[in-house]
Amino acid sequence: MSCFRTGALRLSYIVAAFLILPLCSTPSLAAAKIQHLISPGGIEAWFVQDATVPLIAMEYAFGGGATQDPVGKAGVGNLVGDLLDEGSGDMDSKTFHERLDRRAIELSFTSTRDYLRGSLRMLKDNRDEAFGLLRTSLTSPHFDSADVERIRSQVMSGLRRDTTNPTSLASRKFLEVAFGAHPYGRQANGTLESVAKIEIADLKDYVRHVLAKDTLKIAVVGDVDPATLGQLLDKTFGGLPAHAELTPIPDIQAAQPPKREFIPLDVPQTVVTFGGPGVMRHDPNFMAAYVVNHILGGGGLSSRLYREVREKRGLAYSVYESLSWMEHSALFIGNTGTRADRAGETVEAINNEVRRMGEDGPTQKELDEAKSYLKGSQMLALDTSSKLASALLQYQLDRLPIDYIEKRNSIIDAVTLDDAKQAARRLWGQGLLTVVVGRPPQAVAQPAAATPAAAN
Repeated sequence: MSCFRTGALRLSYIVAAFLILPLCSTPSLAAAKIQHLISPGGIEAWFVQDATVPLIAMEYAFGGGATQDPVGKAGVGNLVGDLLDEGSGDMDSKTFHERLDRRAIELSFTSTRDYLRGSLRMLKDNRDEAFGLLRTSLTSPHFDSADVERIRSQVMSGLRRDTTNPTSLASRKFLEVAFGAHPYGRQANGTLESVAKIEIADLKDYVRHVLAKDTLKIAVVGDVDPATLGQLLDKTFGGLPAHAELTPIPDIQAAQPPKREFIPLDVPQTVVTFGGPGVMRHDPNFMAAYVVNHILGGGGLSSRLYREVREKRGLAYSVYESLSWMEHSALFIGNTGTRADRAGETVEAINNEVRRMGEDGPTQKELDEAKSYLKGSQMLALDTSSKLASALLQYQLDRLPIDYIEKRNSIIDAVTLDDAKQAARRLWGQGLLTVVVGRPPQAVAQPAAATPAAAN
C-alpha cells in the first residue's frame, strides 16, 4: 500500500470503523487541554482526558515503516502489521480475536512509508484487557506458519488485482518515476515477487529492529485519569527494547518535472496521476503551500482543477490534488479518470491550469475564501476522540508543538498573497510528472471488433 501522510491523499489508505459504539464527543473536544504525560517508567504521550462518553482511543507509532524492509523483500513491514494481531502470548489467532470481539476492542496495525502505526479503541471498563492484548501483540507475536501463509495469500491476491487496476498501476509507476531506487520508490505492500520470498525470520527481525521505545509516539483521548494511564502505558510498552536498530534513510527530492510515462492497459477509462516535488512539513513556507494547494486542487467542488476539468469541459467526474509529506521527502500528487478518447485533452487541461497557477498564483478573493474554509473546518475534523487522537499523533510525528491546534488559525491568517504566489511558483512553476494508464491513442481510434452476434 502506498501510504504517505497527506491532507487529502486518496490513493490507498485503509479506514477502520469502530462498529460497536461511535467514538462520539462534543464539538469542543479539539479545544480541550492537551497534556504532556510522562509515565512513572518514562513513557511519554500526548493526552486529553475526556469523560463525555466511557471510551478510550489511543494512536501510536514506531519509526521505521516500509523503509526498513530488507532489500529485495519489500512488504515485510506490511506483513508484520497484518500479523501482529494474529496470535500472541498463550493465545492462537482464533483465541486472540475472540477476546477482542468479546470485549468490543478494536486493535489494528498499519505499515506506512516511515512508521509502523497502530490504533487501540475500547470501552473504559475493558481498558485493562485491551492494553494487555496490545502488550502481548507487541512483545510476543507468534508468526505461526499457518497464519503467515494465510495473510501472505491475502496480500498476494490484492497484488494480483493491482496488476490490472489502472489506479494502482499509475500510483506504482509515479513513485518509481519520482524516487527511483530510493526506498520511497518501491511499494509499501511489496510485489508478487518480493512477498513470495519473505520468511518468518524476516518478520521477527523486523519486530526486533523496529519496535522500540526511543521512536515511540503515543496520543490518548478518553475517559481515563493520568495516573491510571501512566500505569497502563508502562505495562504495555515498558517491556520493549530501549533503542531501535534502524537502517538510515537518506533525504531525497522527487524527480524534477516535466516527465511523462504511459502504461498501455485495455480499460474503458484512462487514469491520470500527476504531481511533482512538494514542501516538507517543517518548511517555513509549508502553510502558504497548504493554503494555495487547497485553491488549486484540494478544495473539492470549489477547486480550480474541478472547475476547469469537470465543470467547464466535462472531462472527468472528479479531479483532486494534494500535498504529501514524509520524513525524507515531499510531493504534491493528484489523480483523475477520464474517457480514453479524451485523455490527451484532460492532461492538457490539467497542465494548463497548473501552469497558470504557477505563473500567476491565486487571487486575493480565492486566498481569503481558502483561509476562511481551512480555519472553520478544523473543529469538524477533530470532533471525535479517535480523530483527535490521530491528529495528535500526527502532530508529534511532524514535530509540531503541543499547542499547535491553538496556533493553527493564526498561522493560516498570517499567509499573505505574496506568500501564496511564491508557494505556487515553487510548487507548479516547473510543470508535472505525469503517468497515464489506459488504451493507446491508436487503439482508441479503432472501432470495436464486431461480435458474432452483431455480425449476424
